[in-house]
Amino acid sequence: MTATLVKEASPPAPAHPGGARGRRLRRRGRVIALLFVLPALLLLGALVVYPVLFSVGRSLFDASGNEFVGGGNYVEMFRDPTTLKAVRNTAIWVVVAPALLTGLGLILAVLVEKVRWATAFKLLLFMPMAVSFLAAGIIFRLAYDQDPDKGVLNAAAVAVHDAFEGSSSYPTARAREGEGLTRGADGSYVTGADVRPGGTAALGLVGVAPKDLPGDAGPARAAAARTAGPDEVRGVVYLDFTPGGGGEPGVVDRRESGLPGVEVEAVRDGRTVASTTTAADGSFRFTGLDGGPYALRLPSSNFAPPYEGVSWLGPALVTPAIIGAYLWIWTGFAMVLIGAGLSTLPRDALEAARMDGANEWQIFRRITVPLLAPVLTVVFVTLVINVMKVFDLVYIIAPGPVQEDATVLATQMWLVSFGGGNDQGLGSALGVLLLLLVVPAMVFNVRRFKGSQR
Repeated sequence: MTATLVKEASPPAPAHPGGARGRRLRRRGRVIALLFVLPALLLLGALVVYPVLFSVGRSLFDASGNEFVGGGNYVEMFRDPTTLKAVRNTAIWVVVAPALLTGLGLILAVLVEKVRWATAFKLLLFMPMAVSFLAAGIIFRLAYDQDPDKGVLNAAAVAVHDAFEGSSSYPTARAREGEGLTRGADGSYVTGADVRPGGTAALGLVGVAPKDLPGDAGPARAAAARTAGPDEVRGVVYLDFTPGGGGEPGVVDRRESGLPGVEVEAVRDGRTVASTTTAADGSFRFTGLDGGPYALRLPSSNFAPPYEGVSWLGPALVTPAIIGAYLWIWTGFAMVLIGAGLSTLPRDALEAARMDGANEWQIFRRITVPLLAPVLTVVFVTLVINVMKVFDLVYIIAPGPVQEDATVLATQMWLVSFGGGNDQGLGSALGVLLLLLVVPAMVFNVRRFKGSQR
C-alpha cells in the first residue's frame, strides 16, 4: 500500500523533448536567430558576395562587357609586361615587408619591457597608425623629394656629403666662346695658346651671378697687373662681367671680381705637372717650372653640379622607399600585438633560465621566440594579407614617370580598370587573381585563431 501511495504522489513525467512542443520551440529559436542575423547576411551579401561573383563574371567578358572571351583576360594578364612587373613587386612586398615588420615589432616589444617610460614609447610608435594612408603618402612624398630644399632626406644626405667632400663653387660657370678657353670632352677648360715661364694669363668665365660669388671674392684688376718671374707663371681667373653693364670682354676691368677657390693645372704633353688654387682675388702662380710651353687647364671638378642627394623615387629605389613608409606606419601595430603576447609568457621559465646561467640573448633565442611563435605567425600572416592589398601608398608616393616601376596588383587593377585603361574585364581578372592570393592566407589565419580558442 505504501508503494502505491508513493507511486500516486510522484509528479507526472515531463513531455518528451522530441515531441511536437519541442520541435516548435526549436523552430521558433531558429527563426529568431535568423531574424537577428539577417541584416548582417544582407550586408555581407551586398558588400562581399555580390561584388566577388560580379567580378568573376565580368572577368570572362571583354572591355566593353558585351563579348564573352572566357579565360582570355587571364591569358592576357600574364602576357602583359606591366602586370608581370606588378606581380614581381607584390612578391617583393610579401617577402620583405611582413618579415621586417615582424622582426622590428619583436625587437621593439622586447626592448620596451626594459624601458622606464614604456607606455609613452609605445604611444609614440603606435601613433602613425592614426594617420591615414593618404596623409602618410603625402608626408613621405615630400620627405623623398629630390630637391634638398624640400625633401628632408636629401637635405640630410647633401649636408653629410658636403661635410666630407664639399662641392664646386661655380657649377654654372662657363667660358666665353672665342676668348682663349676651349671646353674639353670631360667638361674642363684648356687654354688654346701655350704659356711659358715668365708669362701671365687671364682666364675669364661667365655664368656666375654676382650674388653667388664667395664672400671673400676681391677685385681681379690688381692680380691681372702683376708680372711673373723668369721661372714662374702667373695669372688670374675672374668673372668677365661688369655689374651694371660696360666693360670689354676678355679684358679684366676695374669692377670685375676674381673667382677664389678655382683649381688650376699646368699641363705639358697631356700630363699635369703642377696644380694650385686661386686666391681671394682670383690670382694663381706656378713656380719652379722648367722652360718650355705649358697649357693651363681648369678641371671639370670646378664646374661639377652640386650634389643633390639620392633619387629615392627613381626606378631603382621607389619600391624600397614606399616599403619604408609602410614600415613607419605599421611597426607600432606589430610591436603592440607582439608585446601583448610577450606579457603572457610564463615568467617562471625565464627566471629558471637565468638561474641556470643563460644570458639574455640565449633566453631570447631559445625561450622567448619559441614561446611567441604562435603570435609571430598570426602577426606575419596578417601583414601578408595587408600588403597584398596595398594601394594608397604606392599610388600617392610614386611619381607618374615611375608609377609603372612601383606598381603592385592593387594599383595595376585600378589603372587598368579606371586609370586610363578602361578595360574592366582585365581589371576584374586582376581582382580575382588578388582574391585567390589573399584567400589562403586568410584561411590559415582563421584556422590559427580557432585553434587558439580551443
